[in-house]
Amino acid sequence: MAANEDQEMELEALRSIYEGDECFKELSPVSFQYRIGENGDPKAFLIEISWPETYPQTAPIISMNAFFNNTISVAIKQSILDKLMEEVEVNLGTAMTYTLFEYAKDNKESFMENQPVHTGTSVGNNISTGTPEIAPSSKKRDKKEQLSKTQKRKLADKTDHKGELPRGWNWVDVIKLSKTGSKDDE
Repeated sequence: MAANEDQEMELEALRSIYEGDECFKELSPVSFQYRIGENGDPKAFLIEISWPETYPQTAPIISMNAFFNNTISVAIKQSILDKLMEEVEVNLGTAMTYTLFEYAKDNKESFMENQPVHTGTSVGNNISTGTPEIAPSSKKRDKKEQLSKTQKRKLADKTDHKGELPRGWNWVDVIKLSKTGSKDDE
C-alpha cells in the first residue's frame, strides 16, 4: 500500500474512533491534537501529532507547543516526547496515531508525577520533535480609565440608584423635529 492510502485509512479510523470525543481535535487531515486529562486538571496536557508525506514509514512529528501546555516544565515535556518517540520506534511502519494517544492516556500519571501543581503560567517553554517556534512576545496591560470626582458626580446625577439611565433619556422629541424640518416643507 502507498503511504497516502495508509494515511487515508488511518484518518478514517481516527474519525470513527474519536467521533464525539471532546479531547480529540482534527486540525487538518494530517494533523491532530489530543488532550490527555480533564479540562480543569492541572496535570492535563495536549499532544499534537502531524504526519509527514511518507508517514507511517517515517516518524510523525510530535509537538507539545500548544498554549495549553505552558504550565508544564520543559524537562517534563522533553521526557514525555522521549517516551513517545520510543513508542514511535517500536511502531514504525504501522498506523500509530491512535496507539500514541492511548499510550499517553495510559501513562499520564507516570509522565506527570514530577510536575509541580501551580496555577501560574510560564511563557516561552516551547518544545517539539519538529521545527522550533518563536516564543510569544509580552503584551502591555491596558490601564483602566480613571474618572475624576466631578465626572463621577455627573454620571451619578444622570442615572438612578441602580446605575441605569432613566427611561427615555435618548428619545427624540417629535415636535422639535417637525419644527426643524427643511425650508422645502413650507
